[in-house]
Amino acid sequence: MIKKYQAPIVKKAFDILEAVSKSSQGLRISEISALLGISKSTVHGITAALEETGAIIRDSVSKRYVIGVTLLELGKAAYERIDFKKIARPVMEELMEQCKESVFLGVRNGDTVTVIDIVESRKDFKITSPVGTSIPLQAGAIGKLFLSQMTSKDLQKYLHENPLVRYTSNTIVDTDQYLSELEIVRKNGFAADDEEYISGVRAVAVTVKRYGGYAPAVWVVGFKASMSDEKLLPIIQQTKAAADKISRKLSLQL
Repeated sequence: MIKKYQAPIVKKAFDILEAVSKSSQGLRISEISALLGISKSTVHGITAALEETGAIIRDSVSKRYVIGVTLLELGKAAYERIDFKKIARPVMEELMEQCKESVFLGVRNGDTVTVIDIVESRKDFKITSPVGTSIPLQAGAIGKLFLSQMTSKDLQKYLHENPLVRYTSNTIVDTDQYLSELEIVRKNGFAADDEEYISGVRAVAVTVKRYGGYAPAVWVVGFKASMSDEKLLPIIQQTKAAADKISRKLSLQL
């Protein structure tokens, strides 16, 4: 077995960056130390290095660290490299016009799913979310879709380390039932969510052809009142057709 190379200092640096990025007012060294359980001396050394690169900056008055321009530039560059957004966008717009619900495009990012584009429904009351939003990997349809792609061994390991979370009264928290649900997802080629992540909300998700290092997916989200049982089947078919169309377009780019 090949052992993974361990670089604890790099992991701590990323943990610090994540903590700082999530703080609206910034964090002091003592706060970072307490939050992450890292000694103040280590935090001081890492933040000094990060500040030198411009990844974070320190307010001279409050002594709090906030995200720096360098990190913002790196984030912008990363999003710009996800050029399959441009290819998927017209298809997503078509899908929104067909189903009249909001259409999302996202990629798996470790234990989360990151929204990289959205075409909002034209309805006054609709489901929306800012680009860049991270969704838990276990969240509803999109979670089932990505987890269904894991090998049996990796899936068992993941569920052992990450017990199923109850988001609503409809959330599946029984492991055996959830595994059976994932088998259905593999068989049908799509995942559905009936108020399992957000009460009153349904979703349908389908994977898109893998593009480079990215594992994209497209999903439709709407209120249950508008995504009724009668309308759900056409939306499933429309979403699968859209995902297939995006995949074919991506194939031409490789």
